[in-house]
Amino acid sequence: MSNAKAPTDLADLRRTHTPKAVAERLSQQPPQSYLRDFVYGAIDGLVTTFAVVAGAIGAELSSRLIIIFGLANLIADGFSMAVSNYLGTKVEADRLDRIREIENHHIDRIPEGEAEEIREIYRQKGFEGELLEQVVQVIIADRSLWIDTMLREEWGLSIEPTDPVKAAGATFTSFIVIGLIPVLPFILFDADGAHRTAIISSGCILTALAFFGVGVMKSRHVGYPWWRSGLQVLAMGGGAALLAYFVGVLLRPLGG
Repeated sequence: MSNAKAPTDLADLRRTHTPKAVAERLSQQPPQSYLRDFVYGAIDGLVTTFAVVAGAIGAELSSRLIIIFGLANLIADGFSMAVSNYLGTKVEADRLDRIREIENHHIDRIPEGEAEEIREIYRQKGFEGELLEQVVQVIIADRSLWIDTMLREEWGLSIEPTDPVKAAGATFTSFIVIGLIPVLPFILFDADGAHRTAIISSGCILTALAFFGVGVMKSRHVGYPWWRSGLQVLAMGGGAALLAYFVGVLLRPLGG
């Protein structure tokens, strides 16, 4: 996950946009960020596990059952989320490779047609005349640049795919670590005794703080104000937990 922050001070902006600074920055590969995958797993881990715990509390189940249901959901759903993220990311990487092969084949078979596509792409960007031809010739002189340009401009693809294993790992790790929070008080303390209400309350407070914290982390990815993003995730998680709690209350008679 990248911790880089965009400069906001005018002096800093000017320093980062000198010809030398721009050349150095753009000559480097942009760092891969797995913040999206981490936040994705953390939010889902909190929502689903807290919903299970809230439903069990509404049904007045014992601490032992809450721990069993909570941990079973944590492991099974966390694994499912990680596998789904892996497969989805892998599909995008495989699609990129397949389209790269297609463009490479087209350049071999009909280079003049592919060159015309480059010409039209930059014509639509406002280039014309001799300058347009110069741009086209520079691009088609480098086969890798030619193919990368087609991938970006014709297909709208990113040529730096996310690593499926790292994406799945970020999702699974955050799902397990953050998703454990709603169950943790029941593991550490006996919630079937006189302090049940206090333990449940402490678990709800910890989970609420976790929701808000994940929302603050999410704000770094989407650019929202941290407090708005925190409250948004908190409201979403709280709403899911309330629904699960009332379902548990309704089904309480089935618990014997």
